[in-house]
Amino acid sequence: MAVTPTGGEGEVLAERLLAASLRTSYDPAVDLDWDAPHLPGAYWLPPHRSSLYGTPLWEHLGEERRIELTKHEVASAASAGVWFETILMQMLIRHYYDDDPTSRRAQYALTEVADECRHSIMFGRLIEALGCPVYRASPADHLLGRFLKATATGPRMFAAILIAEEVLDAFQREIMADESLQPLIRMVSRIHVVEEARHVRFAREELARQVEAAGPLAMAYARLLIGRSAGAIANRLVHPDAYAAVGIPPAVGRAAARANPHWRATLRWSAKRVYDDLASLGLVGGPGRLLWTRAGLI
Repeated sequence: MAVTPTGGEGEVLAERLLAASLRTSYDPAVDLDWDAPHLPGAYWLPPHRSSLYGTPLWEHLGEERRIELTKHEVASAASAGVWFETILMQMLIRHYYDDDPTSRRAQYALTEVADECRHSIMFGRLIEALGCPVYRASPADHLLGRFLKATATGPRMFAAILIAEEVLDAFQREIMADESLQPLIRMVSRIHVVEEARHVRFAREELARQVEAAGPLAMAYARLLIGRSAGAIANRLVHPDAYAAVGIPPAVGRAAARANPHWRATLRWSAKRVYDDLASLGLVGGPGRLLWTRAGLI
C-alpha cells in the first residue's frame, strides 16, 4: 500500500477509506426511485422511535395520523441533517485549507465533502418527495451553526461531527433493516449508513490525534462547546412544528415529547456509543456534561 511522505497510521487509514469510497459510493439522483409511489399504511419510522410513542397524544392520533407524524419526524431529521452537513462541509474545508494537499488525509477530507454534498441533495429531495416543509433551525441554533462552521477546530470540531453522524446513524441502521417501513426511507438510510461509516472512522481517528495534541484549556473549552452541540443536535431531531401537521399544537407536542420516557430512552439509545467514546477521551465533564443531561442524551 502506498503511503504519502507524511506517513503514519492516519495516512494508512485514509488510503483505505479512499479505496473504499471508490468501491462503494452512491449517486442518489440515479440510485433512488424518487417517483415510486409510497406504500399505503407503511410507517416512515419504527413507531416506537416516534417522539410521542406511548403518550396519550399518540393513543388519540389513530393509525393514519401516526403514520403522518412519522413522515414529518423524518422530514425534520432530514432538515437537521442538511443543516449539520452544511456546517460539517465548511469545517472540513477549513481543515483542508491548512493541510498538505498531497496527503491522503487531506484528500479523504475532500472526498468526504463530496459525499456530504450528495447527502444534502438526497435529504433535500427526500423532504420534497415527502411533501413536507423544510424544518429550519431555531435562531439560536442557526447562530450556533454559523459559529461552529467559522471557528470550530481540533477536538470540538471532530467531536461535533461524530455526535451528529452517530446519532442519525443509530436511527438509520434500524430503519434500513425494518422491512415494514417505506422503501424510500429504507434506501435513503442504507446509502447514508454505508457512506457515513467511512466518515465516522475518519472522524474517530482525527479526534484521537487532536485530543492527544490539545492542552488543558482547549479541552475544557471543547467539553463545553461539545455539550452545547450535543444539545442542539438532539433538539433539532423533531421540530415542534412537525406536531402541527397532525393537529397537535407545537408547544403541546414538544412538552409531551420531552416528558415522554420512551422518547428519552430513544435519545439515550441513539447517543450511547458516541457518548461513551467521547467520555473515554475526556471530552465529557463539568458544565458540558450538564448540557448532555439537559438534552436527555444521558
